[in-house]
Amino acid sequence: MTGEEGTVEPVRVLVVDDQALLRGSFRVLIDSTAGLTVVGEAGNGAEAVRLSRSEHPDVVLMDVRMPEMDGIEATRLICAAAEPSGSRVLILTTFDLDAYVYGALRAGASGFVLKDTPPADLLSAIRVVADGEALLSPGVTRRLISEFARRPETSKPVATRLDGVTEREQEVLFLVARGLSNDEIATHLHVSLATVKTHMGHLLSKLHARDRAQLVIAAYESGLVRATA
Repeated sequence: MTGEEGTVEPVRVLVVDDQALLRGSFRVLIDSTAGLTVVGEAGNGAEAVRLSRSEHPDVVLMDVRMPEMDGIEATRLICAAAEPSGSRVLILTTFDLDAYVYGALRAGASGFVLKDTPPADLLSAIRVVADGEALLSPGVTRRLISEFARRPETSKPVATRLDGVTEREQEVLFLVARGLSNDEIATHLHVSLATVKTHMGHLLSKLHARDRAQLVIAAYESGLVRATA
């Protein structure tokens, strides 16, 4: 972000975890890193929602299991209230197979990181999400698909979700749902990276999706891709 005189403003981070020691550790790590700053701490989901509304952080580093209000409900409320360029949620979880990961992504989170992620990777993840990208690797995508396939409410595809999406855009969406990066999609379709980014922009707009994570979900909810594929 750029200030009035051309200076780059730091990425504003809200740290949410019910363990004070972890919150303090994350604060020290983030505040000691150039270009990042902590604007608040919350010990439960309700506090996270309140602080996100008052402090307008760029990224909310969100724990899942907390008292009073869990991270999934807090994520849903924060993302529902946020403008397209507003606060983005990065989920903190103990296990990469956490059953709550799907729910958090469905609620609007932009990705997730493990609590034992190396500090450099955590800081990188915050920057990625702040830049508007989804932190969703092919491995995470496969787990998301697997969880989606087990849910009974997914048995009836919502065909109307893709109304207005062109054939080429559907090709791009299919590849996104299979876990390909923009570079990989460009190579697969023999088009430029700029063209892929244009298609991605159209998909985000037409499907009312905040990021890549929600595009993956939309691809399966629409029936474009089968969960068993």
